[in-house]
Amino acid sequence: MNNTVADLMRRNLLDVFNEPDPDRRAKAIAETYAENVVWHEPDRVIRGREALAHRAEELRQQSPDWVFHPDGPVSANDDLGHLGFRYGPSGQPPVVRGMDIAHCRDGVIVELYTLVTEAPSPS
Repeated sequence: MNNTVADLMRRNLLDVFNEPDPDRRAKAIAETYAENVVWHEPDRVIRGREALAHRAEELRQQSPDWVFHPDGPVSANDDLGHLGFRYGPSGQPPVVRGMDIAHCRDGVIVELYTLVTEAPSPS
């Protein structure tokens, strides 16, 4: 599969983190990320496809009715991609806003950074 950086950014958000079906999500993960992908979340670092798949499932279970939406178009520069996102209950205003920035190589994401720019204050 010959994925562009823009394709990978959209697949990361929509085909992986929005996908409720574990089999379809696993297929998307295999096609989107390098085996040894590194994902930097604000509070942890995830290493490898298997750990990323586990974390994606955790997020789905924590908020099963929440969905991601792109917040603007994909920006790409050589092997780097950026896509803003909105996240919250389906059909309601977003609760969280942020962005994903990815380093891509050979048609897959090798490193992913998730930055949260707007989130509820901790109680």
